Amino acid sequence: MEVEYTARNVRISKGLHDQAEEGMERIALLLGRSARASIVFSAQKRQQIVEVTIRARLHTIVAEGKADTLQSALRQAIAHAENQARRHRDRRMAIKRKPKLEKALTAPPTARPKSRRVQPVAAAEEEEKPVRTTTRARKAAVVPHVVTSGEAFALKAMTIEEAVKDADFSERDLLIFYNLIGELFVLHRRRDGQLELVEIPRA
Repeated sequence: MEVEYTARNVRISKGLHDQAEEGMERIALLLGRSARASIVFSAQKRQQIVEVTIRARLHTIVAEGKADTLQSALRQAIAHAENQARRHRDRRMAIKRKPKLEKALTAPPTARPKSRRVQPVAAAEEEEKPVRTTTRARKAAVVPHVVTSGEAFALKAMTIEEAVKDADFSERDLLIFYNLIGELFVLHRRRDGQLELVEIPRA
């Protein structure tokens, strides 16, 4: 995660910097590496204030900490921001799971063969025969998400590091590119926000 630091009438020590980096790493696991953060350290009289602002793809988190020392104020601000990030992550996961649950609840019941009166011998033969039930009714139609070639293909050859930076900067979920020696790769973002690289073998 890219972090910008600002100091107003205070000095940012190496310990504060390391403490902030550790907290931002935990939040990046919840929101994704493409999120950007800014941390402002300031002081008002005897009170130390730390303001944390994190901008993710579809959400902005603002948290503040106030204490006698900058370390305590930073700890408060990061804790508040981490709680907000965790709640945002949980809401997103609940929204993604909801359609699957609705499909399962609205799926039509499996059809049962109608019972009819038969002779006892015939009924025994019917019980020995396996009953086949169709599961086609349970499968719901899935509409694929269509991505145009202009959004997915890179315009020039690039290294894997350049492709990762480009995907993070432009907040792409899918990037298809060639490296400098002509090998084809697909870079896509998983649900947890992590980027995954797929190498396409040559025909």
